[in-house]
Amino acid sequence: MLSSRPMPRRQAYTVFVLLLAFRLVNALCVQTYFQPDEYFQSLEPAWQMAFGLDSGAWITWEWREHLRSSLHPMIFAIVYRSAAELCRLLVVTTGTRAAILLAAPKMLQATIAATGDFFTWAVACKLFKHRHNASYAALALTAFSPWQFHCSIRTFLNSLETTLTIVALYYWPWQWFLDVARERVQQPHVRAPQRDDDRSTEATALQSRSSLEQGSNSVDQSTTPDSSLEVASSPDGLYISLSFAAVACILRPTNIIIWATISLFLLGRSRDLQKMTTFASSAVLCGTGVLTVSLAVDRAYYGQWVFPPFQFLYFNLVQGVAGFYGLNRFDYYFTEGLPLLLTTALPFAGIGMWHALRPSEDRKHLKGYVERQTLYLLAVAVVATVLAMTAISHKEVRFIYPLLPMLHILAAKPLADFFHSVPRNKGKLVLLVLLLSVNMFIAAYVTFVHQRGVVDVMHFLRHEQEARMSDSPSYDAESIKHGSNVTVGFFMPCHSTPWRSHLVYPDIKAWALTCEPPLDLSVEERSRYEDEADMFYNNPPSWIDDNMESLDSIMKAKPGALELKQRNQARRAWPEYLVFFEQLEPVMSGILKGTVYEECWRGFNTHWHDDRRRRGDVVVWCIR
Repeated sequence: MLSSRPMPRRQAYTVFVLLLAFRLVNALCVQTYFQPDEYFQSLEPAWQMAFGLDSGAWITWEWREHLRSSLHPMIFAIVYRSAAELCRLLVVTTGTRAAILLAAPKMLQATIAATGDFFTWAVACKLFKHRHNASYAALALTAFSPWQFHCSIRTFLNSLETTLTIVALYYWPWQWFLDVARERVQQPHVRAPQRDDDRSTEATALQSRSSLEQGSNSVDQSTTPDSSLEVASSPDGLYISLSFAAVACILRPTNIIIWATISLFLLGRSRDLQKMTTFASSAVLCGTGVLTVSLAVDRAYYGQWVFPPFQFLYFNLVQGVAGFYGLNRFDYYFTEGLPLLLTTALPFAGIGMWHALRPSEDRKHLKGYVERQTLYLLAVAVVATVLAMTAISHKEVRFIYPLLPMLHILAAKPLADFFHSVPRNKGKLVLLVLLLSVNMFIAAYVTFVHQRGVVDVMHFLRHEQEARMSDSPSYDAESIKHGSNVTVGFFMPCHSTPWRSHLVYPDIKAWALTCEPPLDLSVEERSRYEDEADMFYNNPPSWIDDNMESLDSIMKAKPGALELKQRNQARRAWPEYLVFFEQLEPVMSGILKGTVYEECWRGFNTHWHDDRRRRGDVVVWCIR
């Protein structure tokens, strides 16, 4: 059953502080790029919120069509404004200010990640007791997870959604819901009338057992400090849980699959009308409160009354715009998604799922009833979510990320049982070291090596701008030494790099190839549509002839003399810096032969990439 003993306050604080320190180092050391949403669905709108419409942020079509809730970027906007104000008060140099603005959202995201790790462990402590090996196994699984190391400290909305989900699961009053079901399990054992002497004997035994249990609990509780985590065992936890769940559903509407599954199963097993009424009224109260705040924040951001969850579902499911970004096989989550999410924990999660879902008479026994039912419901929620997400044509591992803490909890007991005899079994010790080594290698490679060039190039361009600025303590437009700003064009697939969150300075004039979806076309027409990036890569020389100024304009250009034209003009001026992948270098060499462009920077990006257009180093050519 769920542990009734409070978690020691000192132990809880110690674990959280260690996890926070670990994730802060994790976040501040990350040097690679993963997916565009890390920047364009969080940091770019946050940058605009914090520094205004003229700050140079790249706002994608989702924000123009009101698909996204502004709650998520708002928290980063607050961090940006706070960091900028701190820099102003401390009178720091421009380079220091840029470094602080780069680090600020990472530190916030590290706190969110550490909170998710902590509550994964806390849920395991409730299920298995905080001193059980399975609780420590859950903590180890989340701490040593390559996916967590790579993704939890990135500013994805899915990362926040994952933390909100596991916090809500912790405060969910499982005992309160399952007590009714336990009483129903208890009834079949009373089959025939008992004689008075039998009743007397049974009552004496039960009274004796109850006294022993109360004595044991009183000893345990007298030696265990009180903890604020006890609120989770009371019905009051329902309001906290539903509030976190409502925020997760507002931010990512697909999160409702998890809560609908758990709620329907629990209410379906309950015959207690009072509890059903309490749950319904609590859900309405918490949902209305969160919805009101969300509508007010979105009204302030968009300037009109909008409901992003509806727009999100309409565009992605009804209009099928999600398919514009790629279609995946039906079995994607089973053959790629879950293995990438769990890596070496996959076998243990599979065993945990099998134990939780298999038909068994053990589930009807009173001992450990709530624990078994909770694990069963977590497993059912995992299955329901994966099956529901499988029905959507566009699939990404991030979409099932909120299931990872649940899978770690399900995997915890099989992992703890398997490695319980490690000190006496050298074979298992070698296997444990091997699994940890594999996890650390994967985590290090994807966090420090794979796709690092597209981030490094933004630092290079920012430093080029700083080199033109005087060493004045505060940045302003008049601090430019040579009277010109950095201008740069990206001949890359759209959203291949971060943007203003890494360029920082609004005076860096930059453009990149776009890939806006054709919202006004039918599904059939959309299948033949080519965006700007597609057209460029289909025939780079032809695209340059049609969209760039004549090459004659750069034959006599001088360094620092070029300025970009506005994006709505028919042709773009040649910028001072051109950025592209090594794969495109032979083509660009042929086009720009005899011009004033020369290679001025090259950075390693990755050893491999599934998109051939992104293969090789990141190369920068500049006007000399």
